[in-house]
Amino acid sequence: MDTILIRDLEVFYHVGVPEAERARAQRLLISVEMIQDFSKAAAMDDLRETVDYFAVSRRVLHWGEGRSWQLIETLAVELAAGIGREFGAERVTVEIRKFIIAEALYVSVRTTRPVVSTP
Repeated sequence: MDTILIRDLEVFYHVGVPEAERARAQRLLISVEMIQDFSKAAAMDDLRETVDYFAVSRRVLHWGEGRSWQLIETLAVELAAGIGREFGAERVTVEIRKFIIAEALYVSVRTTRPVVSTP
């Protein structure tokens, strides 16, 4: 299998358990790994045969508009499932880095979701 990786896409989303933390958008770094066989795309040199990583990046940048989450875990699962549905990768891994603990470089969660195709 082949991998397309978007590393550390900077977004500003409303996320946090306390309401005061969710009140202001905070900086997150999101990485998305999409697993898919792109040998056909490479052989044909055709974007339609692979995952359009630019389109994925635009979708992730706008995912948080008008929304908020208490947990970055919830956000990660929603993103992985949504990217899989919308862009057709066989498996999607999302890692979200949050900069909330002063004594730590960051806190992160990572989730992997297989994409289930509907008949």
